[in-house]
Amino acid sequence: MIRPILRYGEQPLHEPAPPVGEITGDIQQLIDDMIDTMYAAPGIGLAAPQVGVALRIFVADVSIGRNPADLLTFINPDVVERGGVQREDEGCLSVPGFNATVSRASRVVVKGLARDGREQVVEGTGLLARCFEHEMDHLDGALFVDRLRGLQKDLILRRIKKLSRTGQW
Repeated sequence: MIRPILRYGEQPLHEPAPPVGEITGDIQQLIDDMIDTMYAAPGIGLAAPQVGVALRIFVADVSIGRNPADLLTFINPDVVERGGVQREDEGCLSVPGFNATVSRASRVVVKGLARDGREQVVEGTGLLARCFEHEMDHLDGALFVDRLRGLQKDLILRRIKKLSRTGQW
Protein backbone atom coordinates (compact mmCIF):
# COMPACT_ATOMS: atom_id res chain seq x y z
CA MET A 1 0.00 0.00 0.00
CA ILE A 2 1.32 3.41 -0.92
CA ARG A 3 1.29 5.71 2.09
CA PRO A 4 1.17 9.52 2.07
CA ILE A 5 4.57 11.15 2.54
CA LEU A 6 4.74 13.86 5.19
CA ARG A 7 6.15 17.25 4.21
CA TYR A 8 8.61 19.56 5.89
CA GLY A 9 6.93 21.20 8.89
CA GLU A 10 4.86 18.17 9.93
CA GLN A 11 5.89 17.26 13.48
CA PRO A 12 6.86 13.56 13.12
CA LEU A 13 9.61 14.61 10.69
CA HIS A 14 11.25 16.83 13.28
CA GLU A 15 11.49 14.38 16.20
CA PRO A 16 13.97 11.53 16.77
CA ALA A 17 12.41 8.11 16.16
CA PRO A 18 12.59 5.43 18.86
CA PRO A 19 14.02 1.97 18.09
CA VAL A 20 11.92 -0.97 16.95
CA GLY A 21 11.38 -3.38 19.84
CA GLU A 22 10.32 -6.48 17.93
CA ILE A 23 10.00 -7.32 14.24
CA THR A 24 6.32 -8.22 13.99
CA GLY A 25 3.91 -8.74 11.13
CA ASP A 26 2.95 -5.06 11.42
CA ILE A 27 6.60 -4.07 11.01
CA GLN A 28 6.90 -6.32 7.93
CA GLN A 29 3.76 -4.69 6.46
CA LEU A 30 5.17 -1.23 7.20
CA ILE A 31 8.39 -2.16 5.37
CA ASP A 32 6.40 -3.45 2.36
CA ASP A 33 4.39 -0.21 2.33
CA MET A 34 7.56 1.89 2.60
CA ILE A 35 9.11 0.07 -0.37
CA ASP A 36 5.94 0.56 -2.46
CA THR A 37 5.80 4.23 -1.45
CA MET A 38 9.50 4.83 -2.20
CA TYR A 39 9.24 3.33 -5.69
CA ALA A 40 5.96 5.12 -6.46
CA ALA A 41 7.36 8.54 -5.46
CA PRO A 42 9.94 7.75 -7.08
CA GLY A 43 12.84 7.96 -4.65
CA ILE A 44 16.03 6.16 -3.65
CA GLY A 45 15.31 6.07 0.08
CA LEU A 46 12.49 6.46 2.58
CA ALA A 47 12.47 6.53 6.38
CA ALA A 48 9.50 5.48 8.54
CA PRO A 49 9.01 9.00 9.97
CA GLN A 50 8.36 10.23 6.41
CA VAL A 51 5.19 8.11 6.35
CA GLY A 52 4.22 9.20 9.85
CA VAL A 53 5.59 6.21 11.77
CA ALA A 54 8.04 7.11 14.54
CA LEU A 55 10.33 4.08 14.31
CA ARG A 56 13.99 3.64 13.32
CA ILE A 57 13.48 1.96 9.94
CA PHE A 58 14.58 2.98 6.48
CA VAL A 59 14.61 1.45 3.02
CA ALA A 60 17.00 2.36 0.22
CA ASP A 61 17.56 1.43 -3.41
CA VAL A 62 19.84 3.63 -5.49
CA SER A 63 18.88 1.63 -8.61
CA ILE A 64 15.25 2.81 -8.15
CA GLY A 65 14.01 -0.75 -8.62
CA ARG A 66 16.11 -1.66 -11.65
CA ASN A 67 18.25 -4.12 -9.65
CA PRO A 68 16.32 -6.05 -6.96
CA ALA A 69 19.60 -6.91 -5.16
CA ASP A 70 20.13 -3.18 -4.44
CA LEU A 71 17.06 -2.94 -2.18
CA LEU A 72 18.18 -2.54 1.44
CA THR A 73 16.11 -2.44 4.61
CA PHE A 74 17.57 -1.26 7.90
CA ILE A 75 15.92 -1.61 11.30
CA ASN A 76 17.55 0.23 14.23
CA PRO A 77 20.55 1.33 12.12
CA ASP A 78 23.68 3.06 13.36
CA VAL A 79 26.50 4.64 11.40
CA VAL A 80 29.68 2.86 12.50
CA GLU A 81 32.15 4.53 10.12
CA ARG A 82 32.24 7.51 7.82
CA GLY A 83 34.97 9.17 5.84
CA GLY A 84 35.73 11.56 3.02
CA VAL A 85 33.56 14.40 1.81
CA GLN A 86 31.22 14.87 -1.13
CA ARG A 87 29.23 17.97 -1.98
CA GLU A 88 26.33 17.21 -4.28
CA ASP A 89 22.83 18.40 -5.01
CA GLU A 90 20.28 16.70 -2.78
CA GLY A 91 16.50 16.60 -2.62
CA CYS A 92 13.94 14.88 -0.42
CA LEU A 93 10.51 13.32 -0.87
CA SER A 94 9.39 15.34 2.18
CA VAL A 95 10.60 18.60 0.62
CA PRO A 96 9.30 18.20 -2.96
CA GLY A 97 10.45 20.70 -5.53
CA PHE A 98 13.55 21.84 -3.61
CA ASN A 99 17.20 20.82 -4.04
CA ALA A 100 20.38 22.17 -2.50
CA THR A 101 24.06 21.29 -2.32
CA VAL A 102 24.75 19.40 0.91
CA SER A 103 28.06 18.11 2.29
CA ARG A 104 28.00 14.43 3.19
CA ALA A 105 30.56 11.72 3.80
CA SER A 106 31.71 9.94 0.65
CA ARG A 107 31.92 6.60 2.48
CA VAL A 108 29.51 5.42 5.18
CA VAL A 109 29.22 2.06 6.95
CA VAL A 110 25.82 1.30 8.49
CA LYS A 111 25.07 -1.53 10.91
CA GLY A 112 21.54 -2.64 11.76
CA LEU A 113 19.01 -5.39 11.35
CA ALA A 114 17.71 -6.63 8.01
CA ARG A 115 13.98 -7.25 7.80
CA ASP A 116 14.52 -10.93 8.70
CA GLY A 117 16.15 -9.84 11.99
CA ARG A 118 19.72 -10.78 11.13
CA GLU A 119 22.46 -8.22 11.75
CA GLN A 120 23.92 -6.63 8.64
CA VAL A 121 26.78 -4.24 7.99
CA VAL A 122 26.75 -2.43 4.65
CA GLU A 123 29.32 -0.04 3.24
CA GLY A 124 28.05 2.67 0.95
CA THR A 125 30.09 5.00 -1.22
CA GLY A 126 29.04 7.89 -3.42
CA LEU A 127 25.26 8.05 -3.87
CA LEU A 128 24.58 5.16 -1.47
CA ALA A 129 26.65 6.87 1.26
CA ARG A 130 24.65 10.07 0.69
CA CYS A 131 21.41 8.10 0.86
CA PHE A 132 22.46 6.40 4.12
CA GLU A 133 23.29 9.72 5.79
CA HIS A 134 20.11 11.35 4.47
CA GLU A 135 17.89 8.56 5.83
CA MET A 136 19.75 8.47 9.15
CA ASP A 137 19.05 12.20 9.45
CA HIS A 138 15.33 11.44 9.12
CA LEU A 139 15.56 8.92 11.95
CA ASP A 140 17.19 11.62 14.08
CA GLY A 141 14.47 14.20 13.29
CA ALA A 142 16.42 16.21 10.71
CA LEU A 143 15.96 16.98 7.00
CA PHE A 144 18.51 18.15 4.45
CA VAL A 145 17.16 21.71 4.82
CA ASP A 146 18.34 21.63 8.45
CA ARG A 147 21.92 21.13 7.21
CA LEU A 148 21.80 24.32 5.13
CA ARG A 149 22.90 27.74 6.31
CA GLY A 150 22.32 31.35 5.42
CA LEU A 151 20.51 32.58 2.35
CA GLN A 152 20.04 29.14 0.80
CA LYS A 153 18.13 27.88 3.84
CA ASP A 154 16.18 31.13 4.25
CA LEU A 155 15.01 31.08 0.62
CA ILE A 156 13.72 27.51 0.87
CA LEU A 157 11.96 28.10 4.21
CA ARG A 158 10.34 31.33 2.97
CA ARG A 159 9.09 29.56 -0.16
CA ILE A 160 7.67 26.70 1.94
CA LYS A 161 5.88 29.21 4.23
CA LYS A 162 4.40 30.97 1.20
CA LEU A 163 3.24 27.65 -0.27
CA SER A 164 1.72 26.74 3.13
CA ARG A 165 -0.20 30.02 3.35
CA THR A 166 -1.69 29.45 -0.12
CA GLY A 167 -2.61 25.83 0.65
CA GLN A 168 -0.13 24.43 -1.87
CA TRP A 169 2.10 22.68 0.68
